[in-house]
Amino acid sequence: MMSNILKRFSTAGKISVFLITLVCFMAIFAPLLTKHPWNQPTGDALEPPSKAHILGTDDLGIDLWSQICYGARNSIAVGIGTALTACLLGTALGIIAGYCGGIPDLVISAVIDVLTAIPGLPLMIAAGAFFGPSIKNIILILSILSWAMPARIIRSKIISLKQEMYIKAAQGYGAGFSYITIKHFLPRIFPLSATSFIRLISKAIVSEASLSFLGLGDPTSKSWGLILNYALNFPGIYFTDYWKWWLVYPLLCIILLVLSTAVIGREFEKILDTKISSVV
Repeated sequence: MMSNILKRFSTAGKISVFLITLVCFMAIFAPLLTKHPWNQPTGDALEPPSKAHILGTDDLGIDLWSQICYGARNSIAVGIGTALTACLLGTALGIIAGYCGGIPDLVISAVIDVLTAIPGLPLMIAAGAFFGPSIKNIILILSILSWAMPARIIRSKIISLKQEMYIKAAQGYGAGFSYITIKHFLPRIFPLSATSFIRLISKAIVSEASLSFLGLGDPTSKSWGLILNYALNFPGIYFTDYWKWWLVYPLLCIILLVLSTAVIGREFEKILDTKISSVV
């Protein structure tokens, strides 16, 4: 199925898949792709790109290529971990709200309205400062703040599906909630969940980079946002040539990764005809 979908991708979609694959390869095989540690000085401070350090070094003399390779692990882990957790939670609550109605629907819908009404970034900053800087806490915070979007989409779809005659016929023959969900609901909402999953990856990567940029990321593990944080806090970064390698490379990685996931999400939406915009 996936191979058939990929064949229908546009050129931009195929390039995006290639870039995502490249980042995943870089994250998985970081120890093989780097010859310098990501957390120890191996050269002079602020060396420009050279044969010894292909992307240069930071103010401590730590190789930037190593930092970017190992930082890709955090970006991928936060993106996939947050998207998977939020999508599973949102799908489950959306099915319950749409199918059961009544009090469960009122409660879940009220929580969805609250989460979508509150500005996300200030809440993330407050939660990040309260829970402390760690990858697990970042994934937990982002998941709690991100499940409302897929839940609202799934809820609307389930409300529509349960009016179908075959669903009412299954209920008439005594089919329970679990049977109807597994046999009928999940196959029909899979395209919506898959597209939401990809969209959430992009959102989570930007959110993690934002928290790390603000100094709320995990200081014990390198991330692209944390590299930007250290670079922009360096005195005189704007009046020197250091920004050409210390700022540009991690920023370019974030932009390419976010754009790639956004393009892939758009391609899935077009191919699977999820029509998310008409459901939200």
